[in-house]
Amino acid sequence: MDENVASVRRADIVIGIPSYNNARTIGHVVRAANAGLLKYFPQFDGLIINSDGGSTDGTAKAVLEAQVEDSHLLLLETPKKPVNRLSVPYHGIPGKGSAFRNIFEIALRLGAKACAVVDSDLRSITPEWIDLLIRPVLLHGYDLVTPYYHRHKYDGTITNNLVYPLTRALYGKRIRQPIGGDFGLSARLLSIYTTRNDWESDVARYGIDIWLTTLAVVEDFKVCQSVLGAKLHDPKDPGSDLSAMLMQVMGSLFALMEEYEDRWPDVEGSAPVDLFGFRYDVGVEPVAVTTSRMLDQFRHGLDDLTEIYEEALEARTFQQLRELAGDSVFLLPDEVWVRVVYDFACRFHRAPVGRGQLLRSLTPLYMGRVASMVEETRDMGPQDFEERMERACRIFEEMKPYLIQRWNGAAPLEEEPKEVMQEVKP
Repeated sequence: MDENVASVRRADIVIGIPSYNNARTIGHVVRAANAGLLKYFPQFDGLIINSDGGSTDGTAKAVLEAQVEDSHLLLLETPKKPVNRLSVPYHGIPGKGSAFRNIFEIALRLGAKACAVVDSDLRSITPEWIDLLIRPVLLHGYDLVTPYYHRHKYDGTITNNLVYPLTRALYGKRIRQPIGGDFGLSARLLSIYTTRNDWESDVARYGIDIWLTTLAVVEDFKVCQSVLGAKLHDPKDPGSDLSAMLMQVMGSLFALMEEYEDRWPDVEGSAPVDLFGFRYDVGVEPVAVTTSRMLDQFRHGLDDLTEIYEEALEARTFQQLRELAGDSVFLLPDEVWVRVVYDFACRFHRAPVGRGQLLRSLTPLYMGRVASMVEETRDMGPQDFEERMERACRIFEEMKPYLIQRWNGAAPLEEEPKEVMQEVKP
């Protein structure tokens, strides 16, 4: 790696692309990044780094051979500096986090003023993405740019039902895609990331996206969002096996709650985050959903994991889940779901042993929540669906005193705040 990096003396802008066996798609990503640098930042030295995790399908070769096609149609007629490209292996714990660390360290070593990281399997990335991820950092003083995508309402169910509402309630910032995967970053923020010791923990395997976002928010860096349009990838049926991803993301999120337990209890409500780009309606790929399978998992989980749920959940919550499971038309009210999430966070905090089993047991309850939301919102358009998500997020915020009490070991509230109960009544 050192020999390759030594061939590049400096770079003003670095675009990092972590990969593992992405030969089929990474060429398009490289071409889009290359075109974006040349079109929008011709006066700067640009570098594209592919940080690869040991691909055997020719990913590195695809990166080095990628060319910008029809450049005369895409690029401005101005003098342009050539964009360098590197494909380097990363070392350490396997995972996206190690790839990011590699990219960040090289960017700092080369004196980069701004850096962006994008997924290697994107089908919808355009040169404009590079502008939207880099310009707020380079010209407007932001430290972290998170993506704002147009997604099908059932694409990103972990984000919609867990990560977005929970991080918003904890840290008070309405960052719609905190685990979006595509980010713009300042040199100032990179220097903080690279000096942390978290890289040798599970964050390097699993929770790098939520770690990047949380650290920037809690440490008071300047954060914004950029409208990137649709994110086209291979969407999965929310009823399929998302257990591994759920464990990874929630384990990291709960661990960050412990690290910053002196910060989030004092945060009340939430505030919008600056948004760059033009919001517009765009077609998105449909996501097929099979709720019957999800409900089967939910009901079997209540029967098979009773012992775990009795330890993790407040007794009233577990009883309500059992009663709801028997309803002919299943709907899981927001306030019950919020108590489930908060109870799991508190159990994770109190019981350092057996956390893997605890996180795995969240999957059936999550499946029940998604099935409920699908049935409730099946006929909703995008705007109505976002309003429904907003209502759920407000309940996460309003019930935060319940989380704080449980986290500190106090007895649960006798009843939910009246305004919360009124919020969810039909």
